[in-house]
Amino acid sequence: MDVILLERIAKLGQMGDTVKVRDGYARNFLLPQGKALRANNANKTRFEAERAVLEARNLERKSEAEQVGDKLGGKTFVVVRSAGETGQLYGSVAARDVISVLSDNGFIIGRSQVDLNNPIKTIGMHTVPLALHPDVNVEVIFNVARSADEAERQSKGEDLTSADAIYGVDEEEVAAAAEAAANDPDYLDDEEAAEARALEAGDEDQESA
Repeated sequence: MDVILLERIAKLGQMGDTVKVRDGYARNFLLPQGKALRANNANKTRFEAERAVLEARNLERKSEAEQVGDKLGGKTFVVVRSAGETGQLYGSVAARDVISVLSDNGFIIGRSQVDLNNPIKTIGMHTVPLALHPDVNVEVIFNVARSADEAERQSKGEDLTSADAIYGVDEEEVAAAAEAAANDPDYLDDEEAAEARALEAGDEDQESA
């Protein structure tokens, strides 16, 4: 179907362009959302008559989107979800959840403005792109964790899906042990300590004989 765009549509064209799109896309999205008109002589005449109004309205919407983007861009939102030891969620964080979380924080966003191709399925820090206007795009961060405490740890850069985090290995303790080994000439690692004990045991057996 050929349509006349009433605003810029990413990957399609600019306001006033006549483009060919799939019938379903036109009927289910572009036409009912007021983003395009069927391309015929009557609508071409109508568009030219309303162009100035449409351009003014577009500038107003862009200005509003920029104001929201200035407040929203770069913000982090914590989302607590149940997940397994490996960090896999028992479910997911989808576009509707993004809309709900933003709404709870005072930002009203439409489904079409959430550019989340695939639902979030693991804990961690996830970037969610938002298309507030055809010319205004921002990103927010969703800190998905199993608890507020874990969210705080993730916000400081800790990866809770790593093997060390899963099995409780304390990276600071490991670093301290490595430093001690480097500074102590008598320091023995586990394998060396085992060999030393074996040698001591052999010496004791010879003395007993």
